[in-house]
Amino acid sequence: MITHHHYQTISAAIEWLVEHQEEQPELDRLARFVGCSPAHLQRTFQAWAGVSPKQFLKHLTRKAALQRLAAGASVLDAAIDTGLSGPGRLHDLMVTTEALTPGEIRRRGAGVNLECGSGQTPFGAAVVSWNDRGISFLGFSEESGTDSVLEALREQWAGAAFRENDPQAQRWLDRIFDLNEQQPLPVWLRGSPFQLKVWEALLAVPEGTNVTYGRLASAIGQPGASRAVGTALGNNPVAWIIPCHRVIRQAGQIGNYRWGEITKRAMIASEAARTGARSLRTAC
Repeated sequence: MITHHHYQTISAAIEWLVEHQEEQPELDRLARFVGCSPAHLQRTFQAWAGVSPKQFLKHLTRKAALQRLAAGASVLDAAIDTGLSGPGRLHDLMVTTEALTPGEIRRRGAGVNLECGSGQTPFGAAVVSWNDRGISFLGFSEESGTDSVLEALREQWAGAAFRENDPQAQRWLDRIFDLNEQQPLPVWLRGSPFQLKVWEALLAVPEGTNVTYGRLASAIGQPGASRAVGTALGNNPVAWIIPCHRVIRQAGQIGNYRWGEITKRAMIASEAARTGARSLRTAC
């Protein structure tokens, strides 16, 4: 079982791997950095990612990124042919979406009550907010700091009333990142009609694949709207759940990410590593 102490070890390990990926470091060197034995690190990392640190490292290369782009393009083409929500994750989420009226945009959450709090995830600290309709915000604070993420939350819901509840926040985060979770995850998305279309299209991109901004724009029927798609992704209120980290540039470059490049690289590599490990087990 991965405990919160293990989260800290894994978070430190993946950040260090991202920073030193070109050196292709050995396990002993990584273990010295995080302050534990190579055997313990190998077991803990394997429990989290389903692969060893060395296998995880392979998914950080540009070559691997281009392969994921090719796979993502074909999947999205099929999704467009069958209807975007078909192969996506909408069936895994109890997603309520609302297109805001001009009046609601001006009120910016006035009259809404939200709970919020911070806790630990496999990608470091995060802030989550929710109410009885579902999760309304998730942002990662390992690179930008908790205060900055809380400021982003309060800016998004400037008129809302907040109640801090860190214990419940950690329970939400544990559920979001529980790979064995079977119950649908309630999510309450509020955005413009364009944003909702982009977010829904993104749900059709499966774990372990990537797409470009341009391909996502084409998927919603607006092939010239790559920049607007990027803006919609930057305004995604529930990072990871709506997987904007799966969108990268045509040349295999990571691209921008609201919560930090290291966090995005770690997310992409962890998903690719888990998908690869599952494929290998199936083949055997």
